[in-house]
Amino acid sequence: MLSALFVVLLTAAMPVSKPEPIKPENLEKAMAALKTASADGTISYKELKTIATEAKGAKLTLKERIGLKLFGKKITSKTDAPFQGAGKSQVIALILCALLGGLGIHRFYLGYTWQGVVQLLTLGGCGIWALIDLIRIITGDLQPKNEDYETTL
Repeated sequence: MLSALFVVLLTAAMPVSKPEPIKPENLEKAMAALKTASADGTISYKELKTIATEAKGAKLTLKERIGLKLFGKKITSKTDAPFQGAGKSQVIALILCALLGGLGIHRFYLGYTWQGVVQLLTLGGCGIWALIDLIRIITGDLQPKNEDYETTL
């Protein structure tokens, strides 16, 4: 209890530094660098870090670097998203479910990895879950993750 109080008192006594505002001339330079760096549609973490450092006019803090890394991953996942489920066929999903439904192979194919693992371990919920998935695929209710089927029944 005493150590928790000590930690609270120490953290409360630490000064909080306010971030410096970004200067307009630095922002203009950073925007120009961003346009040239992303001309091919991709940008690396190193390029993002350089641009952010130029915009700030000082070295990035640990929090800013972590945020930039997460932001860069989010940008990459958003640009790759249209191609994740490309080519998924409802007919293939139906065949996989009919033949290997108890193993959950159709769930792996549709992009539902964790549900596929659970179906694999439970043998498709003793066949009940696989039967429900078969009906859902036929009706078009079970779609690929974050996508629609490219080829339907």
